[in-house]
Amino acid sequence: MKYQIAVAVVTAALAIVANAQAAETRCGWIENPTPANWWLEDAENTWTIMTQGDDADAVEGMELIPDISEHDYVKTNGNYGYACACMSVETDGNERITKILSFRQLKLAQCRADKALKFPG
Repeated sequence: MKYQIAVAVVTAALAIVANAQAAETRCGWIENPTPANWWLEDAENTWTIMTQGDDADAVEGMELIPDISEHDYVKTNGNYGYACACMSVETDGNERITKILSFRQLKLAQCRADKALKFPG
């Protein structure tokens, strides 16, 4: 009986670990061109964070992104624009950021110097 309980506990623990999302560090252009539209463009992909009018797309951790206009930033549309950032995130592995774990805004020069990044806009 003790053996069966131990096997069940180990099996459950392995299932939890297998289903856990792994944090990824993504660095590139954080873009907010219009209200409630956010994405991160890194060397691999354009990652959708949020799109306007679709509340189902609300991403856990959005509150970790501060007002990017308070730091090194390019204004492109009224109060909207883009900046350079690194984020620790979970993704769907395809094109969406599903959870933001941390956010760090960088100098624009860092993204501008990265030849693997496509210039925003």
